[in-house]
Amino acid sequence: MTLPHIPVEEMVTFLTQLLRIPSPTGDTEAALDYVETFFGALPVVRAYPHKGGRLFIWPGEEREPRALTAHVDTLGAMVRTVKENGRLQLTAIGSFDWHSLETEGCTVVTGDGRAYRGAILPTKASVHIYGDASRNLKRTAEHYEVRLDARTLTEEETRALGIQEGDFVYIDPRVETNEGFIRSRHLDDKAGVAAIYGALLALQRAGLRPTMRLHILISAFEEVGHGAATGIPDDVVELLAVDMAAAGGPQHSDEFSVGICAKDSGGPYHLAFRRRLEALAREHDIPYRVDVYPHYGSDGEAAWYAGGDFKVALIGPGVDASHTYERTHTESLVATAQLIAAYLLSE
Repeated sequence: MTLPHIPVEEMVTFLTQLLRIPSPTGDTEAALDYVETFFGALPVVRAYPHKGGRLFIWPGEEREPRALTAHVDTLGAMVRTVKENGRLQLTAIGSFDWHSLETEGCTVVTGDGRAYRGAILPTKASVHIYGDASRNLKRTAEHYEVRLDARTLTEEETRALGIQEGDFVYIDPRVETNEGFIRSRHLDDKAGVAAIYGALLALQRAGLRPTMRLHILISAFEEVGHGAATGIPDDVVELLAVDMAAAGGPQHSDEFSVGICAKDSGGPYHLAFRRRLEALAREHDIPYRVDVYPHYGSDGEAAWYAGGDFKVALIGPGVDASHTYERTHTESLVATAQLIAAYLLSE
């Protein structure tokens, strides 16, 4: 079997545009609508899970239905309180180290849709004012604040702008492409969504379809641990989660291959399923790396923890500096899309 050509340019364009749409967990509808526009053009039936996300069903043989999942929700922040000095204290959405957001631009969106620009700064930002107290400040949530680009020096002035507790704060992604690299925040897991799109579009254009009935769940709560806990039908036999492969440091994963996860913080994935994916990668000369991620969890685990009675495997494009300012390469996206396509066409 020859794999269909992956539409690289369209897959990368899909990804870079998706990266520019804010989608912190809990505020994902704009990104989901964008995904639906593209996935909905495929020969699929759409469904709308009550808790959020999108589900697409591509008909195929009924004997062993399969599922794919990737998540569109990202890290972000929310206003915890308006401070006396008019600045904002934040609460994190998802798991990250606060130093990774230091001096980053952001947008605060009010309940009535007004948007205000600002920057996330340490409470003692200037060494000219605080000296060593600035350098030695502990990087925790209470030591960061949003400095708004607005004339406000008091709590009352900020609240008059319509800003209040619970307003979402979008972190600037800073998307850039260069020499095949894609550099941005939130490649976790918009790169995985793009790889699925590339694989499905390749099948459609080649006049092919998945061997088995396929469910594609684009989840919206992965970063807080329960994205795919619902949405996978009971009769599904296998679930392939597509999420980023953590590259860098001691990890075996890299930015030029598809990562296949053997084990993460939740334990091992299904061994026979993993071995089959490895065999498919070798059969089709797809560059791959098998790796273990000790500080990582996925929607595959969420589905298992919720009682899912199906085999689960995890693959994804290699992403350097995950949960900070991330980077991947087009070659990794292509390898991931190829392995997804090979799996969907396999018996």
